[in-house]
Amino acid sequence: MNLHMPPYSKAPATKMTPKILIQNMNFFYGATQALFDVNLEVPAQQITAFIGPSGCGKSTLLRCLNRLNDLVDGSRLEGQILLDGQDIYRADVDVTDLRTRVGIVFQKVNPFPKTIYQNVAYGPRLQKVNRRATLDDIVEKSLQGAGLWEEVKDRLHASALSLSGGQQQRLCIARALAVNPNVLLMDEPCSALDPISTAKIEELLHTLKEQLTVVIVTHNMQQAARVSDYTGFFLLGELIEYDNTKKIFTNPGDQRTEDYVTGRFG
Repeated sequence: MNLHMPPYSKAPATKMTPKILIQNMNFFYGATQALFDVNLEVPAQQITAFIGPSGCGKSTLLRCLNRLNDLVDGSRLEGQILLDGQDIYRADVDVTDLRTRVGIVFQKVNPFPKTIYQNVAYGPRLQKVNRRATLDDIVEKSLQGAGLWEEVKDRLHASALSLSGGQQQRLCIARALAVNPNVLLMDEPCSALDPISTAKIEELLHTLKEQLTVVIVTHNMQQAARVSDYTGFFLLGELIEYDNTKKIFTNPGDQRTEDYVTGRFG
C-alpha cells in the first residue's frame, strides 16, 4: 500500500477544473504541525467529505479554506490553496471578501440573538444592501434555499432562539447563503441534531450542490457515505486517501482507510 498520496492528488472521476486546489500544504499551530503535505482537488458543485478520527486535522483543513485559522495566534501555512485558480493566501487577498465567497456553518448551532429576518439579512446589510424590498427578496430566497421558508414565513420577526435546534442550524445555513457564496463549508453540522433534523439537512445538501461546492467534515461515516460525492480520509494530519465516495467505502486503496471505515479503529 502507498503510505502517502501522490504529490498532485485528483478526484479521480472528474475532469472538471477544480473549485479548490490544495498543493503541498503544511499547517502549523506555533511549533506544532497539524497537517502534513496535503494535496487534493475539490471539484465544483459536488459534495466532498473529510472523515477521520478526532484530532486528525480535518477541521483544521476546513478552516484553512476560508482563512479562519488566521485568527489563531502563531498559526502558519506553507504551500498553496487555490480558489478558482487564485491563491487565497496571497498578501493582497481581501479576507472579508474571501469569507463571503466561502461561507461556513459550524458544529455548534449559533444563531444571533435577533429575529429570524435579522439573522438572514445581517450579511447583506454588512455589504451595504439596505433597500427593504431587496432584503426581503434575499431573506425569502435564502430561507427557501435552506429548506426553512415554509416553516417560518409567518414569523420572520420572532426570535431565532425560539426555533428548534434543527431549524436553527438551517437558519445558519440560510444566513450563509444570503451573501451568495461559491463554496459552503460545514463543520460537523448535524452532530448535535436529532435524526429527523439530520435527514432534512442531508436532503438539503443534495439541493445545494446544484448551485454550490460543499465541503463537509463529519465523524459520521454513514453520513459521509450518504451525502458525499468524494471523500478524503485523514489520519494524524495526513491525507491518507482521497477518491470517489463509493470507492472509499467499498474498495479503499489503503489498509488504514479500510480499517477505519469498517470500524476497526477510530
